[in-house]
Amino acid sequence: MMTRIADVVIIGAGISGCSIAYHLAEKGVKNIVVIDKGYIASGSTGRCGAGVRMQWGTEMNCRLAKQSIEFYENANEILEYDRDVSFYQGGYLLLASTDKEMEQFEKNVELQNSLDIPSRIVSIEEAKEIVPHLNTDDIKGAAFCQKDGFLDPFLTTDAFYKAAKKRGVEFMTYTEVTGIKREGHKVTEVMTTKGNIRTNTVVNAAGGYSKNICDMVGIDLPVYSERHQILVTEPIEHVQGPMVMSFSKNIYCQQNPAKGTFIMGRGDDTEPRDLRITSSWEFLEEMAKTVTATLPPVGNLRVVRQWSGLYNMTPDKQPIYGLEEGLDNFYMAVGFSGHGFMFGPLTGIVISEMITKSEPTVDVSLLGIDRFEKGNLILEPSVV
Repeated sequence: MMTRIADVVIIGAGISGCSIAYHLAEKGVKNIVVIDKGYIASGSTGRCGAGVRMQWGTEMNCRLAKQSIEFYENANEILEYDRDVSFYQGGYLLLASTDKEMEQFEKNVELQNSLDIPSRIVSIEEAKEIVPHLNTDDIKGAAFCQKDGFLDPFLTTDAFYKAAKKRGVEFMTYTEVTGIKREGHKVTEVMTTKGNIRTNTVVNAAGGYSKNICDMVGIDLPVYSERHQILVTEPIEHVQGPMVMSFSKNIYCQQNPAKGTFIMGRGDDTEPRDLRITSSWEFLEEMAKTVTATLPPVGNLRVVRQWSGLYNMTPDKQPIYGLEEGLDNFYMAVGFSGHGFMFGPLTGIVISEMITKSEPTVDVSLLGIDRFEKGNLILEPSVV
């Protein structure tokens, strides 16, 4: 197989890789190749819960999410998509079970409002009005933001993919990266199952497999990939507008606005970290208990299927963007801790600005890999 040449090689064709490719091409960068070992959105993106929210507890995540959601609101027009990304802004209702959690929500809402995010604290009575079938027996209150919502991950990634292709980006699907050649402070070649590519710039957007890619160039990436499971029910008439989420109860549950099915998931620190994406009976049982207690009528629905994907977790639950010191052309967009889909547009903007040395839209200098060595971690409190 011949060795070919590319200006930029992006590893991973999920939302991050496709968004980076599109934004680079928009800035006039030519000869971009995106590699994926599966199909477009075959990894974490296509397995995610499809929710997007601006209600976060750290300023950085709030900014990334807000600007991403503003992009998504206009994605069909910006990307000139021939279909519809199906963005439905039914809101997120976040439940507080304890006084301490309510205090955290009040702090979060104050931060969010300071950044022009229209979230608000709601009473138990108002939470019941927003979701009539909600069990309010053991909640102290809630937070709500109408602009949060549901977005189809396959159609959204397809929109970025088509827009990037239209601008000359090449996609190599079903192609596995087997090695990366490094010479001094630079990576020079990406080896794949379909031949080698000499390049000036590599971007690691490999999601759950990002650590494996970093290992190839000698970067000790402080992440782990944890299995995260989801299930979906039979469809019923539309009864729930917002995503209902509780960090303390460990649940998120949303009714698909187009299909009427309920999609739900939960976190579990004991989930395996060996890149498996199988499904377990334990998840099904615990998920059923949690949703039946929180949204009782949903407990009567039949489960249609369940699946899993990988959360690529960092110690502070915030992403890693940029270069490692001593390696001048290997960029990282990794460690999204389960929230890469909702940050997709800004990830593309941020990395494309770094590569083209453009003025940054959002200052993400605090999200470099060096923060772990320096101990500059700001823990995101709002994660399921």
